[in-house]
Amino acid sequence: MGQFRIAKSIFTVKQLSYTFRPRRRVGNHRKHEHALQALAIRKNQIHVIGPLAFTTEGTPVYLDVEGDPDRDLYYCIGLRFETGGMTIQRSYWADSPSDEGTIWAECLRTLAGIDAPRLVHYGAYETTFLRQMGKRYPNPERTVLVDRLIESAVNLLSTIYARVYFPTYSNGLKDVARYLGFRWSHPAASGLVALAWRREWEYSRRPDLKQMLITYNVEDCAAAQMVAENLLTLSRSSPPGATNVVDVATLRREYPQRLGKTDFVLPEFKQINDAARWDHQREKVYARTNKRLARVDRNAPTERWTVPINRVVECEEKRPARCTACDATLIYRWGRLSRTVFDFKLSGAGVKRWVVRYSFPRYICWQCKATFHQYGYQARYGNTMCAYTVYQIIDLRLTQNAVAKSMRQIFGIPASRGMVNRLKASVAERCEGIYQAILDKIVAGALVHADETGATVAGKDAYVWVFANLEEVAFVYSENREAVTAQKVLQQFGGVLVSDFYAGYDSISCTQQKCLIHLMRDINDDLYKQPFNDEMKEIGTQFGEVLRPIIESVDRFGLKARYLRKHQPAVNKFFQTLSRQDYQTVVAVGYVRRFEKNRDRLFTFLDHDGVPWNNNNAEHAIKAFVRLRNVIGGTSTAKGLRDYLVLLSVCETCKCKGVSFLDFLLSEEASVDAFISKRGQRGVSVE
Repeated sequence: MGQFRIAKSIFTVKQLSYTFRPRRRVGNHRKHEHALQALAIRKNQIHVIGPLAFTTEGTPVYLDVEGDPDRDLYYCIGLRFETGGMTIQRSYWADSPSDEGTIWAECLRTLAGIDAPRLVHYGAYETTFLRQMGKRYPNPERTVLVDRLIESAVNLLSTIYARVYFPTYSNGLKDVARYLGFRWSHPAASGLVALAWRREWEYSRRPDLKQMLITYNVEDCAAAQMVAENLLTLSRSSPPGATNVVDVATLRREYPQRLGKTDFVLPEFKQINDAARWDHQREKVYARTNKRLARVDRNAPTERWTVPINRVVECEEKRPARCTACDATLIYRWGRLSRTVFDFKLSGAGVKRWVVRYSFPRYICWQCKATFHQYGYQARYGNTMCAYTVYQIIDLRLTQNAVAKSMRQIFGIPASRGMVNRLKASVAERCEGIYQAILDKIVAGALVHADETGATVAGKDAYVWVFANLEEVAFVYSENREAVTAQKVLQQFGGVLVSDFYAGYDSISCTQQKCLIHLMRDINDDLYKQPFNDEMKEIGTQFGEVLRPIIESVDRFGLKARYLRKHQPAVNKFFQTLSRQDYQTVVAVGYVRRFEKNRDRLFTFLDHDGVPWNNNNAEHAIKAFVRLRNVIGGTSTAKGLRDYLVLLSVCETCKCKGVSFLDFLLSEEASVDAFISKRGQRGVSVE
């Protein structure tokens, strides 16, 4: 018989909990981590990814609605709030569908009498209820109230999701509230059971069944209140002495342990651990055991810092007529000084070290005894060396430590990471004007692609924005993701802005085109999540039928408005069809609102020449920074990151224009366009 091997798999929640690894989170982290949920269950502790932003300003009104989705009927509305130090509970019951409007009106009258009401509910069912009732029973006098209630409503489930991990197997209200200590009078109470009770009551009209449903609704409101109060406590701080709440940021990696410094409780353990270090063992223990290792240690080669001089330049000059300090005229020579300049020479055969020593006379004033010289400032490192170093860091994405090590071992130059960083900073300072010219040209153009991504500066979260067109790329540093950065950069921009659906771009006053690839991927993801949602399939099919002919025209004729305007009637028909549909599922209703909100920004490219329907230019530029970010890590300072962004902007602009970044740095030209016009096609090199 053949041999069978059982692959290692995860079969239990406990096994899954051990796979959780604490990691750095950038920006607004909103992805549920199943391993962290399993860890919360194993340890029976609440795990919070903070800080938790949760407030209930105004008067919290806890809302719970019972309904029959198959018949699109809402038959019980529960409100729970406090007034005058007392807890008030209101339940509005509908015997039949004809009573639905009556209980809705009674509910609104109660809410209108509350000072600054703010609805607090659990899940999206109540949000859908508010919107549906506002459409079914329009009341001009209550429209403002309903809109305000919907806008200010707090969904507890959205607050919990991917932020608070209770030791429960789901984030349902029953599981979370039961963990917090709440108990329902009927142990088997649930939404499905309540639906069965309602059907049975409609046939039998038993008073006890009606009372069970009202009690169930009241208890759901009370359970939501308990969850909200606990979340409010967690958002402020962990209760003193609480052992059931864990801040995920304080978790340490359990297994496998990462390399790094270990904190020992006992000093004896630290002494023993220090004796086990590799260099300590090799120099003090193994060297005494193995004679060959002792000889190797004594004869270990040392780095030579005496660099041969390739050329000596003797600077001869006239003796100065006057002292620079006291203006006396009696000046004598006082020996000679020298300055060594390190540089490289590049050729088709490789890179060669080139060291020049400049020798120049020193003078002394016989009256004030001050010494001085007339030798002009000469940088310690030549332009070729600076350009080649920056080329390795930015274009080849080598670490500064690696570049310094190669300088020491290959060229024998006394280089360090700090020296390489100073070279990078000096070139970035020289390129600052070039960078600003690139950014100004982008803003003055007719098209801008924009995107943003996270970064880490000295262990803290930051952001990098990119603004690009077809030939220029500029990266901008920002301490946060607020739209102020984009607004400031694009303040004078009058063309078309292509971006994703981040709401911050909506505040920029210019014509906009949203990336249809982002929208299509979102629809596709929701279709995978809800494969039996016919409403989503209908929306996706209609959107694809509209977009596919447009893309075929783009592929055939390019981005020319005279060939694309013919698709405008199909787009208008798509929006008209969408507005006539009365979708019931939350996700479908959300996409209808999304299409309506961005109606004027989805198909802008049909009326403008040269405007693409996607944001690939910005995303491609962001990938260049992400690759560089992986090399930089999170130890760079704000100034250091800005220097990286200046150089990366010049590098990516050179690539877009088809010229070599290294050749441009070597040329010392004032702009990329000047470099191209001077060298023509000869400036293009293949790397």
